Amino acid sequence: MMKPRRAGASRGYEEMDGSNVPGYGTRNGAGGGGGTGASSLGSTGSSADATSPINGNGGAPPEFELASVSVVPDDTFTVTQAVNALGFGWFQVKLSLCVGLCWMADSMEMTILSVLGPALHCDWGITRYQQALVTTVVFLGMMLSSTFWGHLSDRYGRKPALTLCGVLLFLYGLLSSVAPSFGWLLLLRGLVGFAIGCVPQSVTLYAEFLPTKQRAKCVVLLDCFWALGACFEVALALAVGPNLGWRWLLGLSAAPLFAFAVITPWLPESARYHVASGQSDKALTTLEQIAKDNKRPMLLGRLVVEGPSGSRGSVKALLGSSLRRTTLLLWFIWMSCAFCYYGLVLMSTELFGGKNKTVLPETENDCHPLATTDYMDLLWTTLAEFPGIFATIYVIERFGRKKTMALQFLFYAGCVLMITVTDVRVFLTIILFMARGVIAGLFQAAYVYTPEVYPTALRSVGVGGCSALARLGAMATPYVAQVLFQSSIWSAVSVYGFFAVCASVACMLLPYETRGTDMGQ
Repeated sequence: MMKPRRAGASRGYEEMDGSNVPGYGTRNGAGGGGGTGASSLGSTGSSADATSPINGNGGAPPEFELASVSVVPDDTFTVTQAVNALGFGWFQVKLSLCVGLCWMADSMEMTILSVLGPALHCDWGITRYQQALVTTVVFLGMMLSSTFWGHLSDRYGRKPALTLCGVLLFLYGLLSSVAPSFGWLLLLRGLVGFAIGCVPQSVTLYAEFLPTKQRAKCVVLLDCFWALGACFEVALALAVGPNLGWRWLLGLSAAPLFAFAVITPWLPESARYHVASGQSDKALTTLEQIAKDNKRPMLLGRLVVEGPSGSRGSVKALLGSSLRRTTLLLWFIWMSCAFCYYGLVLMSTELFGGKNKTVLPETENDCHPLATTDYMDLLWTTLAEFPGIFATIYVIERFGRKKTMALQFLFYAGCVLMITVTDVRVFLTIILFMARGVIAGLFQAAYVYTPEVYPTALRSVGVGGCSALARLGAMATPYVAQVLFQSSIWSAVSVYGFFAVCASVACMLLPYETRGTDMGQ
């Protein structure tokens, strides 16, 4: 039932159990009738429990036990408390599907890099260094644009940035399929990378709508869409590549990008962003929509900002005294994570493709397209991301974010070093399966930790900065996985093992553990 509108409240809302509980002042002898005991708390201008024994003012203890949402002083509540009170429901399910489609499209554009190089080598006779350049230019665009998208998201909102990203990504992805020359292809793939740089902002938007208890689990489960997109791209390459060629493969891979571009106008804007930017009415409208979709009563009271807003969208603020250590360690962790992940993806193609051919001097006629068995083995190793995701969900809430990432980096290092001890295809597939699963889960663990450790005003630029450094690692990895790997497998896997061990140490040096904490506003 709806309660009477209180003085000082911007709107009338239905009471949540355990939040701004009616009659609280009466039970403590601090208020009269009218069912507005909570408003008497606000009239005192003091803390939430003005008459409790804790404050030394005497009074009987309350006869009820508060629920998970705390009583807020002066009849106010924050976005964090509202999101936690409204819980996980249909609103978050819809958002999961929208953001998941974005991740699926991103995954397809990344996975296609592992099969595009060999196809271009056969079609245009490009060298191995040029194959590596096709991959590098995509990550260069992503690196250069990550901080741009972070600034755009923090200043104008997550939704406008993702809308522009969806349109550009589809446009440049489709144009890549009709590139007339290698130079044009490099330019267009670089622009694809520029647009993809905004994709991490979808995780920021998603995490800001998740209750604390479900946040880690849901963000990690989001990687299911990435794995699904990777599997779909490999299956599409198997069906389309041998018969229609790489141009059709690029064109058809842009289909999910079109779908995402169409649905972005219906994405909600972050309520945390609206509050931090002084647009409380819009934030309330969004929270009301969450309450309606989740079939939960809306909180009663006035929406306020939790804590100081700080510098908005400032890279300089990321390197301030309070965040410098966290930021520098996260930059190295993200760089190592991308370096190891995409290195494994590219090494898988090299390992499987190399088993069906004799290595010849590299000439324009030296063409060795991937066979059906190569695609099937790539598909099997890609499927490893699913068990990796579920294992991460189990571990991350029991051991925390830092220990989970540290252990996963060590496990990855052990797996890649095992590549050198066997050349049996079945054993290689098993080793790559385990390594792919653990590095995929690790990437998602980093996506869980990073938005949690930064305040709202710096969250997008913080994630964007980490993403930029990740792309730096991804830019370098083709020259290890595709070039150095051909001359010395041991040297290549040793590089990956070294970076993984160093990143494991960096994870343990992070100053904050965010398990079970609310996202700072």
